[in-house]
Amino acid sequence: MTHTIFIDGEAGTTGLEIRERLEARPDLELVLLGERRRDVEARREALNGADAVILCLPDDAAREAVAMIENPSVKVIDASTAYRVAPGWAYGFPEMDAGQRDLIARSSFVSNPGCYPTGFIGLMRPLVRAGLVPATYSVTVNAVSGYSGGGKAMIAEFEAPGAATAYRAYGLSLKHKHVPEMTKHTGLSRDVLFAPAVGNYRQGMLVEVPLHLAALPETPSVERLHGALVEAYDGQHFVEVADLEETEALSGLEPEGLNGTNRLRLHVFGDRNGEQARLVALLDNLGKGASGAAVQNVNIMLGLDETTGLI
Repeated sequence: MTHTIFIDGEAGTTGLEIRERLEARPDLELVLLGERRRDVEARREALNGADAVILCLPDDAAREAVAMIENPSVKVIDASTAYRVAPGWAYGFPEMDAGQRDLIARSSFVSNPGCYPTGFIGLMRPLVRAGLVPATYSVTVNAVSGYSGGGKAMIAEFEAPGAATAYRAYGLSLKHKHVPEMTKHTGLSRDVLFAPAVGNYRQGMLVEVPLHLAALPETPSVERLHGALVEAYDGQHFVEVADLEETEALSGLEPEGLNGTNRLRLHVFGDRNGEQARLVALLDNLGKGASGAAVQNVNIMLGLDETTGLI
């Protein structure tokens, strides 16, 4: 059986990546509007006629597109931030909970996670659920992404002749749009303090959570933190936890290490005295952080092997 897929916003960075991952698959047929993509009626027909729709649009445009969908059989995946904490929408991080994959499979509306939240939730949710980090704890997350995460405008800026910016901190108002989903989907009750940055390279990201272990109620060891992550992701295709021995041997961690994949790798670094830890997630912001995750969710929603087109 061939399923039809319409990518609304296929000309954007995420849309292009999704199209590239899907267009060679014999089990799928892409609905392409070409120059008609700005025709409202053509879009409406495509939104209601496809088996699955992937929205790669700004928030307001995504809400507009959802309002145009009247066919109850259409499966919708939204890659914007519009619905990531909205009632009635499943959060599209299949590995984050034992029942999340089934919830996605049963849902008609799935919100694709943000790239930074994917790394952060991957690290923190198991620790909060295990009681190693209290829900009331004040958590700080530092992260750096390649400039492709900023869309066409940022890509043009960084790739312009003579562009000299090496690294830029942003989100300085402490009101980044990812904070609500990062807080909600980890089970934290206090907003995370999010310190994002962009580096002068195209894609790939590191998401880091530093912890003072003695400030946590049970003063958990690095081994306990690592064990909680290993248990949470045992048997998963795309989320892996690096061995402590492997992590200890590292002298550095490159943000581009998983580019072109749908993988998320989690590391637990600790000091010799067992007083501090650095939890670090490595992923491709355009892979598991965007287009790869969308393809994985499409596969699950259509009842296909979730690894199809991703390995």
